[in-house]
Amino acid sequence: MSTFLWLLLILFVLLLAVAGKQGMRAFFGLAINLAAIFLLIILINWEFNVYLVTILISFVILAVSIYLSADNPKVTNHAFASSLIVLAIIALLIIPINGIANVQGFSTESSEELEGLLLAVGLNFSNIAFIVTVIASLGAIAEASMAISADLNELIKSTPEISTASLYKQGIIIGSQIIGTALNTLFFGVLGENLSLAIFYIRLHYSFAQLINGKLVVAAILDLLIAMIGVLLTIPVTTLIVSRSHAKEHKIQDN
Repeated sequence: MSTFLWLLLILFVLLLAVAGKQGMRAFFGLAINLAAIFLLIILINWEFNVYLVTILISFVILAVSIYLSADNPKVTNHAFASSLIVLAIIALLIIPINGIANVQGFSTESSEELEGLLLAVGLNFSNIAFIVTVIASLGAIAEASMAISADLNELIKSTPEISTASLYKQGIIIGSQIIGTALNTLFFGVLGENLSLAIFYIRLHYSFAQLINGKLVVAAILDLLIAMIGVLLTIPVTTLIVSRSHAKEHKIQDN
């Protein structure tokens, strides 16, 4: 059995041991999202509209990630709605930023590996950069929206008489408490992924100007910053959605 299959088996066993039925659902969700990514690659290869396909696959990934992670429909509905809003904002932000940064395509560091290969593959690499940035942001957005939505709904259960203003204030406080860990998770994930690249630049004595203008470095930093912006936007958006929903429920009860 290969190392990959052993690690997959260990992951599955630990999910069952720690989370039971919920762990099984999480594993099933991972499998669906992996299939969704493969479907995205196939559809892009078949030259479907990049923006439409990316949004649809992102919709599926967010739905699977959120609705298979909790049983409370209020929590999942609020988290899903806020994730879609933030996704739309992020998508609109990515298009001009990628155009200005011009980081699409291959870098000079890849020239040796690409030597002798046909590069006229008929794909717009600006569109590929858009896909990569959007997909890289989905996990952080879904995680942040679920955390805030779940905490606020627990707060509503314990204090149903809480006012909308107080609920929104508490949501911002909760969000500020998870910002540090969320941003550190994103930062160290990108740093770990590109650590070998950093060592490569250091050993070749790249200057600071070469470093900040390197396509690989700039692309990684842009992905990181956009994902961080997504997390920060998720906090007020999710809090606002939960607060408005709570206000509406109170009005219905009062009437």
